[in-house]
Amino acid sequence: GVSQEGREQYEPAATSEQGGKKSKAKGKKDKDKDMDELKKEVDLDHRLSLEELSRKYSADLTRGLTSARAKEILERDGPNALTPPPTTPEWVKFCKQLFGGFSTLLWIGALLCFLAYGILAASEDEPANDNLYLGIVLSAVVMITGCFSYYQEAKSSKIMDSFKNLVPQQALVVRDGEKMSINAEDVVVGDLVEVKGGDRIPADLRIISAHGCKVDNSSLTGESEPQTRTPDFSNDNPLETRNIAFFSTNCVEGMVALHTVALHVNIHISVNFFQFFT
Repeated sequence: GVSQEGREQYEPAATSEQGGKKSKAKGKKDKDKDMDELKKEVDLDHRLSLEELSRKYSADLTRGLTSARAKEILERDGPNALTPPPTTPEWVKFCKQLFGGFSTLLWIGALLCFLAYGILAASEDEPANDNLYLGIVLSAVVMITGCFSYYQEAKSSKIMDSFKNLVPQQALVVRDGEKMSINAEDVVVGDLVEVKGGDRIPADLRIISAHGCKVDNSSLTGESEPQTRTPDFSNDNPLETRNIAFFSTNCVEGMVALHTVALHVNIHISVNFFQFFT
């Protein structure tokens, strides 16, 4: 038979294995719970009927918003653009060029030269100036190269920033019953937007009518095939329903009329990546 000592050593091993399974199951449940909470936060009115949508946003789904109302909403919500990431201060960039990389070794060499000259000056009446001159030369080289590198980096950054505003994205909206082309940053919640094949989706949009519309969601979800979009509600999850088109995706074919339901899409992007990679 198995000794008492053997049973005592065996039982903790079984308990440990069970504990591992429980912890994995708990981790999976927590992950699913977090995913469900994120889905609940992403409410894009995809369940509402067209009449309910019109009442909620006080918008005519054929004539669109009035210009005055659109101006009020723009002043209230701000431009339809992602918040830019925090930028590195210029003085930090300059210090990185001045003290980063190989420059650190040169600064150390210059300090050692000044230290050697100081020791000689303290011990001799007429010390040689070789170390002093070498330290000055090394310091000057580091400062000149650092300034030049910072200037080149700043010049390149300005050129890249100018490219962003070179051709601003346009959106075709209906206001006061008339179609007009405006900058995508001026699209507001409640706007009636028309999109055709080849256009970029200017905001998070609820589809009102569609004719053979397909969108490319690969930039958000990694799906390689274009996804069909229709006015019909098809899924409780707003990330999977067919009556929502997301900001920054592309309409690859067809024509569609849409109603703007959200402008800032940071949370929707994060949820998509969370769902795709977990």
